Amino acid sequence: MSTPVPRSHRRPRFPAPSAAAPRQPVDQAKVGRRAVRRRATGMTATEAAAALEEARLQQHMDRDREDLADDERGPAEVSEWERIAQLLVTTGGTYDPEGDAVVQDELAADRRAEEAEQQRLQEQQQLAARADELAAHVRAGRLDRTVETRPGDEAARDVLVHRGDYHPVVDGWLAQAFADRSGHYADPAARRAAADSLPETVRAHAALLAALARTGAPAADGELEFAGRLAQADPEATDALAAWLDRSLAPAELAEAGDR
Repeated sequence: MSTPVPRSHRRPRFPAPSAAAPRQPVDQAKVGRRAVRRRATGMTATEAAAALEEARLQQHMDRDREDLADDERGPAEVSEWERIAQLLVTTGGTYDPEGDAVVQDELAADRRAEEAEQQRLQEQQQLAARADELAAHVRAGRLDRTVETRPGDEAARDVLVHRGDYHPVVDGWLAQAFADRSGHYADPAARRAAADSLPETVRAHAALLAALARTGAPAADGELEFAGRLAQADPEATDALAAWLDRSLAPAELAEAGDR
């Protein structure tokens, strides 16, 4: 009489319709481990050992199946049965996932990952809302010194660029605030962070605006528009011009300080 072949407890996998495809790939190894834990709940060491042998036999039978060549779930199930069987040999009693430190650590990690993802989504929504606000100010012609910069405006600018809603006025507004140390750029830490997150053209524009302001020459609104055009055309030359202005002003400032 032939030996009955153990029936696989893994459901056959069928390709999902493209419309129903998940945003992120399913972790088949994790699916397999969780399936094993559900089956193992309440098992003794002897029962877990029998289930382990069944899983090993199933994996052996599946070794030549081309559709399972890249399968992660089968090996993960065998490994999990091995771990649980060894755990029960050590602890005795029956298996309970709530008392399994490995399972609880994994669940805690999943919760942390879910919380981080929720925070990321919330931050994305806040950035999108701020980008909408800035775009509305641009359309209304109100994005000037009456609107103060906030932490995260550099990222909001990137959102505008990404979705094709960008306007050069935004860069001029950020450069002016950076040069004036106004808005959130009054905080030195925010200025240091902006040095890495703002485009080179905006930083060069800000440097030139700050150098021009130190000359003491009054400038009406719109008279320094050329600074932005220079920065866009050649940020390195704009930085060099700002540095030259600073060097030119230094002797005069020292002389003035000596007179005082």
